[in-house]
Amino acid sequence: MNTVDFIPVKTDAEIQDVAILASEIWHDYFIDIISEEQIDYMLDKFQSYSALKEQIENGYEYFKIYSGHTFAGFFGIHEEDGELFLSKLYLHKDSRHQHLSTQAFHYMLDLCRVRGLKKIWLTCNRHNKNSLDIYQHWGFSITREQKTDIGSGFCMDDYILEYDTAASES
Repeated sequence: MNTVDFIPVKTDAEIQDVAILASEIWHDYFIDIISEEQIDYMLDKFQSYSALKEQIENGYEYFKIYSGHTFAGFFGIHEEDGELFLSKLYLHKDSRHQHLSTQAFHYMLDLCRVRGLKKIWLTCNRHNKNSLDIYQHWGFSITREQKTDIGSGFCMDDYILEYDTAASES
């Protein structure tokens, strides 16, 4: 079994690596959920090199997920009001079904314990059944729905999910 490492994204080259992988993942995975035009728009707006760099400059933290020597995916988080916002968690198709996302989730729980954060929350497309099933399996609960106009005629149609980190301490 490969070791799994979570490496903080710090350099411009690492940010570029994440942006490239994000594009590959999104064009492969989300094409059955949203249009290619919306994928391209959202990648440019939220996961391009410049968008990721700006997010990091504004307090977001990104981590590359390595399985052995393979750059398998990444996640992005942000502390907000004593809670952890899970902004992004994506795995390359060749690295799915290896429990890497579960290990990333446990890494986030450890960060929450160290930082004294009581909740992890995220948004997830309402039609992304696979991801919703995983989050609910981990113990996340859907707390509400949210439709967000993101410009250029596109809308994000999401559920808000929350996880009480105190539940994992017992």
